[in-house]
Amino acid sequence: MAQYQHIPVSVILKSFIMKLTGKATRNLIFIPFLLFAIAALTLAFLPKAEKDHMPEPIGEAVWEYITETHSYENWDNWPGFEGMYEGQSPHGAFLKLYVNDAAKAALNSNFEGMPENAIIVKENYNKQKKLVAVTPMYKVEGYNPEAGDWFWAKYGADGTIMTEGKVGSCIDCHAKMKEKDYLFSIAK
Repeated sequence: MAQYQHIPVSVILKSFIMKLTGKATRNLIFIPFLLFAIAALTLAFLPKAEKDHMPEPIGEAVWEYITETHSYENWDNWPGFEGMYEGQSPHGAFLKLYVNDAAKAALNSNFEGMPENAIIVKENYNKQKKLVAVTPMYKVEGYNPEAGDWFWAKYGADGTIMTEGKVGSCIDCHAKMKEKDYLFSIAK
């Protein structure tokens, strides 16, 4: 494996300035401007904020995001639903409910619905408390305005896509809670 020599940025800048000016000048007036330009260019090419790197509303992309890129298991639980709690059909006998930062911020404010990029992940367990499915809801602006812009999915415990997208059975059931942004869970 190749080894690289660490060269301080100040040495690189001094060398660059000397090449530009043709002289070894110590007090160049334009050094602050040069540093500003380098910083501005660096920021322009850095990755954008997390919201710009959200997954497409596609089953594989959402699964990768919630299990690898930004593992939901590291997210907070929905306030008032910490740990495993009793559930009901169609989700399971026991559930765990997680929220990403966007969803958590909405729940910790004067809740008027979930913002774009909010993700809610529900782990679905059977009576023996074995994980059988993972069911996320993902808010994507313009995705499905007729149903609150939610992307719905159901994955097997191994990540197999069981259903995804504008899932009629999810929408029909959650439509009962349309005035609460299609959400049954409320902070306890």
